[in-house]
Amino acid sequence: MNRRAFNQKLLLVGGGLLLGSSLVVAKNYLSAEQAMQTIWPGLKMTPFSVELSEAEMKAIKKASKTRVRSQWVKGYRSIDNQWLIIDQVVGKHEFIDLAIGLDAQGAVTGVEILTYRESYGDEVRNPKWQAQFYGKDSSEVLLLDQHIKNISGATMSCRHITDGVNRLTQTWALVLKNLA
Repeated sequence: MNRRAFNQKLLLVGGGLLLGSSLVVAKNYLSAEQAMQTIWPGLKMTPFSVELSEAEMKAIKKASKTRVRSQWVKGYRSIDNQWLIIDQVVGKHEFIDLAIGLDAQGAVTGVEILTYRESYGDEVRNPKWQAQFYGKDSSEVLLLDQHIKNISGATMSCRHITDGVNRLTQTWALVLKNLA
């Protein structure tokens, strides 16, 4: 095989590999500590980690209408029961790391995207979109396009963040609020 034929084949194979893969770049926006200061400025919080039982996981799934992927709930808690829960949801294909602030009554006080790994759809970082969750609690399951407005081009991220907020507010109501 001559050099020209080899280079053409190499170019075809290389081009095919590039076309067959999609570029995913993780965008780190905030650390958990920065999210804490954004949602709860100046509030002293301590880390917590709670292992959910199988019964608790089933109860949360039933109440939130969302699958519970992890047995662990992690985040930060203040002495007067303000919460910052760190969680992951799936966007369209990749994980989205987020932080949810809950007050002592379990109402959402803030939503922050920590890391976004999808190649598009990061409009979910828009403060106006995130503000739709403020004041929401476990009293109702939020539905995309009914309670929470969708963002065209970010539908899966919007849906899964909404599901994540539902799951975490129900987790607070069923497990966290009872912690001493």
